[in-house]
Amino acid sequence: MITLAKPAKTFSMTSLADETRWLDATAQAELIASGKISPLEMVNAAIERIERYDEALNALTYRWFDSARTLAASKDLPQGPLHGVPFLLKDLYAAEAGKPLSNGNKAYKAANYVSTQDTTLVGRYKAAGLITLGRTNSPELGSVPITEPEAWGPTRNPWDLSRTSGGSSGGSAAAVASGMVAIAHASDGGGSIRIPASCCGLVGLKTSQGRISMGPARDESNLGVEHCVSRSVRDTALLLDATHGPGVGDVIIAAAPIRPYVQEVGADPGRLRIGLLDHNPRGGDTHPDCVEGVRQTAKLLESLGHHVEQGWPEVLSDTEISSTFGVLWSTNMGTAIRRFSEALGRPMTIDDIEAMNWAQAEFAKGLNGVDFALAQSASIKFRRAVQSWWTQGWDLLLTPTLASPPLAVGSMPNNAANPMAPLRISGEWITFTSQFNMSGQPAISLPLHRTAEGLPVGMQLVAAYGREDLLIRVASQIEQAVPWAHLTPSL
Repeated sequence: MITLAKPAKTFSMTSLADETRWLDATAQAELIASGKISPLEMVNAAIERIERYDEALNALTYRWFDSARTLAASKDLPQGPLHGVPFLLKDLYAAEAGKPLSNGNKAYKAANYVSTQDTTLVGRYKAAGLITLGRTNSPELGSVPITEPEAWGPTRNPWDLSRTSGGSSGGSAAAVASGMVAIAHASDGGGSIRIPASCCGLVGLKTSQGRISMGPARDESNLGVEHCVSRSVRDTALLLDATHGPGVGDVIIAAAPIRPYVQEVGADPGRLRIGLLDHNPRGGDTHPDCVEGVRQTAKLLESLGHHVEQGWPEVLSDTEISSTFGVLWSTNMGTAIRRFSEALGRPMTIDDIEAMNWAQAEFAKGLNGVDFALAQSASIKFRRAVQSWWTQGWDLLLTPTLASPPLAVGSMPNNAANPMAPLRISGEWITFTSQFNMSGQPAISLPLHRTAEGLPVGMQLVAAYGREDLLIRVASQIEQAVPWAHLTPSL
């Protein structure tokens, strides 16, 4: 944390923007609570950074600077644990009443669609005292692990502008990694928190199904969950404390933690038995940097007193599960397009939807209720088989987050000539993430390796269902042993 010996008014705004750039959200909240910086000054500093860096990155879609400044100066700003901290919402499903939402779609963007109510989670962000400055870029419908929607163009990686920031929470990750804000909303249906965290050198926790309400309109039993990307483990824990718990009508509810998650930061995890998966269990290639990184992480964990050995759920090698995921994913796509049509008041056409997403929705039309029920049944069988591994004396599973470092921008061309090509490339790249969306377990990506060129390479730890507390303990132990806060891009 920086120390301000004089009142914040002695700083020029440019100086304050630089001084607070690499503070995490916890430190920002502490400065505001101390009275050394006001919420408005903190917001203005973040706005200055956005205006300085976003032209190169294209991380934001919508900017709500005027309303953010008004809220920051208001006595009505809630006195939550993140009072006055600048924040960004992903441009995917995270509805805020009176604010536009495009879901990465050009038709929604053109219609200037405005949400009529907050989601349950957005309401909790407000109650925590966060001040939202705008929305971050997402691929259309969050359907691919890169962020290059036709509606808004590609978001670039702060570590190398020729590389992707990942997806689908790529805009949020680029904004946090570049120091625009300290923490941002993210969501994960197949790896979309962990993938951009790996690409951008961040902490990315995918929570257990039912840990955070998807209300009022979405379903906790589906593949997706929502949380954040951040630069520190304590920020991830603090925001989880502010947002976890069921909402009205939730269909899956994770058991409440025994104590606040922030109390797990620095807590002794004990000696753990950790399985190591250092290769693609389905037989594809894994980049040497990812293999080296996961093996170095295994040695680090052993040096911290844990027992690490080769071991993983054998069912992860099942090649048929990709087809099951594809049925569920494409059905979600078809459902989303139907709901978009209802929201816009007209049927969406092939001209409104990107080629890959349209092709998936068309594929879903060829399925019937029995096909979907069989896919759900296979998913449940897979879920039980994966989770059972943790009942056999294992505490955690260690894998690379991705099968290679960040891909080049443009690596997944989305066109009508070969609309399904992005899915094939995606499947090869994200081979370690989507399984745990199907199993419903918590998993975290940590920035523990770098390529020779300095690109971040994340490492993933997976815990038993409901054990975010254990992930936070171990992640904070690792963060203390090999700090990463000093690693920042030179953008």
